[in-house]
Amino acid sequence: MSVIEEERVRGSIFKDINAEDEDQQPTVIESLCMNCYENGSTRLLLTKIPFFKEIIISSFTCPHCNWSNTEIQSAGRIQDQGVQYTLQVNNKEDLNREVVKSDGACTRIPELDFEIPPFTQKGSLSTIEGLLDRAVAGLEQDQPIRKIIDDPSGNSFIENPFAPQKDAALSVMHYRRTPQQNAALGIEVEEEPEGETPANDLDAMRNEVLVFNTNCPECNAPANTNMKLVQIPHFKEVIIMATNCDSCGHRTNEVKSGGATEELGTRITLHVTDPSDMSRDLLKSETCSVLIPELEFELGMAALGGKFTTLEGLLKDIKELIVSKNPFICGDSSAGDRLEKLAIFGQKIEKIIAGEMDVHIILDDPAGNSYLQNVYAPEPDPEMKMEKYTRSFEQNEDLGLNDMKTEGYGEK
Repeated sequence: MSVIEEERVRGSIFKDINAEDEDQQPTVIESLCMNCYENGSTRLLLTKIPFFKEIIISSFTCPHCNWSNTEIQSAGRIQDQGVQYTLQVNNKEDLNREVVKSDGACTRIPELDFEIPPFTQKGSLSTIEGLLDRAVAGLEQDQPIRKIIDDPSGNSFIENPFAPQKDAALSVMHYRRTPQQNAALGIEVEEEPEGETPANDLDAMRNEVLVFNTNCPECNAPANTNMKLVQIPHFKEVIIMATNCDSCGHRTNEVKSGGATEELGTRITLHVTDPSDMSRDLLKSETCSVLIPELEFELGMAALGGKFTTLEGLLKDIKELIVSKNPFICGDSSAGDRLEKLAIFGQKIEKIIAGEMDVHIILDDPAGNSYLQNVYAPEPDPEMKMEKYTRSFEQNEDLGLNDMKTEGYGEK
């Protein structure tokens, strides 16, 4: 059986939890009891649930000593980047936030000098209070604390109860894994042989579409990713990467800036006055935040990744991310008031796309690598304002520029 056929079989095995599906029955395997060393039985159920995607539920029982054990293991793919969530816990309601914690996530409380190391707790779908109850007997009361979940696999989440508005108490940071973290997750990273230098023929890359093998972010089946250098008029050169999965039909595209970080940040403000504004070309880099003041909405950097699309495409992606693919409104996680609030937000996005709502859309990119088409070019656009600004220390820290030394780096 080929690799693609194996992945298709795998996708058919992991099914959504459905009480009415008679075919979805656990597999029973005879196995050794580690308590009395007699034979017992292990039941395995391969299924999908919100957040965890593909999971394996195992339950062992021994008829001889009556010992039992139940575990949940994630069978989903490891994300391309690790993720760190930092939550400022100010009141009791914050302890009720839903949390998805994978096996490899590390949980820290700096104020208490407390840490739950990775792989010491099984993956769980719980609350902040539930995670703490598993590790300690109680918490100090009436003291604001920060809770940090650092997950190299990128598969952990903390709920934003104010969605689609920004959560002032929660910050999210994506990062590249270290070689040690890759080793702990069982990921093998190929090292370039010494003495070999990669090809750097830019002219050939501009005229050629590069193809390399990857895995589908939805079903994890083998897929191809196409990459090409593209020159955007009146802007700069970017790298567009597009993935198309033949197994599940999923399509995605991502844009990387082909240039360096600009000396100044860029803030682009567009006053949407006509439905034709939706057809404007738009480049959103990974470091760009999107704000819609009239909706009190802010989308942080790295939330949607880099995209080369239209304004309409960006708004549809925002609606899909906040409303359709919000994991905390799936199944038992959903709440009536939250569903209603997100439904109203989705309706407002549709009104903006149809030109029935007067709003301002702001692209704020501290790296200066985002772009919005000026339909009056080379003349100024009366409805669009572009500002250059000096980055703050925090923005430079997020971009990793504070620790970057470009002169005299060989000196001690």
